[in-house]
Amino acid sequence: MASAKTARRATCEGFVRVEGGRVWYCIVGRPGATPLMTLHGGPGFPSDYLEPLEALADERQVVFYDQLGCGRSDRPSDKRLWRAPRFVKELAQVRRALGLERVHILGHSWGTQLATDYLLTRPRGVLSAIMASPAISIPRWIRDANRLRARLPRRIRETLRVHEESDSTGCAEYAAATLAFYKRHVLRLDPWPEVFERTQKAAGLEVYKTMWGPNEFTAAGNLRTFDRSARLRELRLPMLFTCGRYDEATPETTARYSRAVRGSEMVVFPGCSHLVHLENPTGYVRVVRNFLRRADRAATSAS
Repeated sequence: MASAKTARRATCEGFVRVEGGRVWYCIVGRPGATPLMTLHGGPGFPSDYLEPLEALADERQVVFYDQLGCGRSDRPSDKRLWRAPRFVKELAQVRRALGLERVHILGHSWGTQLATDYLLTRPRGVLSAIMASPAISIPRWIRDANRLRARLPRRIRETLRVHEESDSTGCAEYAAATLAFYKRHVLRLDPWPEVFERTQKAAGLEVYKTMWGPNEFTAAGNLRTFDRSARLRELRLPMLFTCGRYDEATPETTARYSRAVRGSEMVVFPGCSHLVHLENPTGYVRVVRNFLRRADRAATSAS
């Protein structure tokens, strides 16, 4: 079932049947400007944590959905479903079922991988794309993560190293050391907000572990070789890249992606990390709102 907050705000919600089961969706707002479709991260961390984007519903519909295997969607046990190409098909199926002929797309983290592969299929009617804290090259992501780990306090670094070498990463000491990385580079709020805690409780960890791995800085799943950075130049639509100053999706790497897309924009949010929209919701929504308005005007002029 939807959370109480989402249920109050939803214009409509329901399920779409896709390969492997049903996925839950929620549309917030009434028809107005071109809708925004959101793609959550993880893989396997449902759309709850994207709730600040509901603020955009005063001028356009905002579409959320929980990808198969997490949140309110079905959770089949077939691990063969947990592959990027199936999620790309799922996105197309959800969009078609909801009748989103013209749409903007916002992907966050893993959602930017999903968005990139979807855009490379040349779908019609996508007016713009927002790549929030992008993870478009996993080899580069891991290089960045190793560099960020090297800047942690020595005690934390040693704890991570010892438990990884002894294959004892399931212990509380390793979890605490991992949390130190997260509080620097994933979410710098203390305490973490309820919406993020809710997202974690509803996560599909089987999806996350199969596709990604045990934690944010260890890519052991089937996405570990994912790299579409060389193909970004093929994308020909308005694009906005965003990240936080302390993001695990580092500003340096995000800038490389942005430079690869002709005419794209990039905004780095000071004081923020991977979940900018939770750390600075007002500033983030303002940037996204203004970008979407410009993209709408450009599409109107072109037509």
